[in-house]
Amino acid sequence: MLSQQNPEKEYFLRSMRSSDLDLVVRNENLAYEKPWTKRIFIDCLRSGYQCWVLANKDKIVAHGVLSVATGECHLLTLCVHPDFQRKGYGRKLFVMLLGRAAKLDATVCFLEVRSSNKGAVALYQSLGFTQVGERKDYYPAEDGREDALILSRLLPLS
Repeated sequence: MLSQQNPEKEYFLRSMRSSDLDLVVRNENLAYEKPWTKRIFIDCLRSGYQCWVLANKDKIVAHGVLSVATGECHLLTLCVHPDFQRKGYGRKLFVMLLGRAAKLDATVCFLEVRSSNKGAVALYQSLGFTQVGERKDYYPAEDGREDALILSRLLPLS
């Protein structure tokens, strides 16, 4: 079994590749009730979005996609394999993505998060994100639809 203790030592950040997509989609399916499809990731790669993974030679433990344009960025997805959640991997990846966005002249970041995803909300708030709105019935859910919280923060992280 892989050690899950220290994201700094065992896993590295790199750009997502087409050859990663089967593992990325597998992680999505394990982590989310309504996961992204391989087609969506293909489109993100083709569009030139910031698509990154946190990986070692055997496993992808997290992935994220961020769009950057005209001074702002939007987190499209951030996913950590369920076996590796709450160990700092999502934070490591997201902080790197925000740093890249700032280097690409983004001055603000927006994201949507399920209102029920307390772990993700806590992560984003710990990084200085605050709620700026809400989208009613935004996400599909097992019993209908779920609201999304819209969060934002200025960049760069300080």
